[in-house]
Amino acid sequence: MTTDLTPRQREVLAWIQAHIDTEGVPPSLQQIADAFGFAQACAAHKHVKRLQAQGYLEVRANEARGIRLSKTRRTPSRLKVREDRLHLPVLGRVAAGAPIGADADVHRHVLLDRALFSQAPDYLLRVQGDSMRDDGIFEGDLVAVRRASDARNGQVVVARIDGEITIKRLERSVDHIRLLPRNPDYPPIEIPPGSDFAIEGLYCGLVRPE
Repeated sequence: MTTDLTPRQREVLAWIQAHIDTEGVPPSLQQIADAFGFAQACAAHKHVKRLQAQGYLEVRANEARGIRLSKTRRTPSRLKVREDRLHLPVLGRVAAGAPIGADADVHRHVLLDRALFSQAPDYLLRVQGDSMRDDGIFEGDLVAVRRASDARNGQVVVARIDGEITIKRLERSVDHIRLLPRNPDYPPIEIPPGSDFAIEGLYCGLVRPE
């Protein structure tokens, strides 16, 4: 049972469990701090120490990833992050400029309020470039993406072109497909017939790191 834990302690414990299940390794204190929006890693350390004191975690001294689930006190396998929170992987980067090579590695996970998005996203990508600045998307932002293989004309999409990934506004008609930047310094991207082109997802919103 975890009734002795506060809601935040349960959430931190659930996130640590999910990270270990997904990544196969425990998170660092900085990763916990990043996921929960703590300004410093010491705030994550306080939660970890409380969970350790209550027997849910074991911590190996002088190890960057020294957090372990306790072997002496069983942690419920169904402990989950609160339903109003999203546990999203940061998969890599997406070009708001010229397309860049696909990067599907999971860089880290972030815990976000579900209310930030009208539709629940599946993952985050870090923006590189400023071609979408007039839509309020800037370099360094984390764009939230919902997996989809189709989109309506005018929607902002994450698209793959010959193995490279970009974020642009879709313009689709009977005889052509174009990806439109939202910065006049960049030209539209014309999609020739027969190109290796696919829509990977729909833009759901963004997170701007402080």
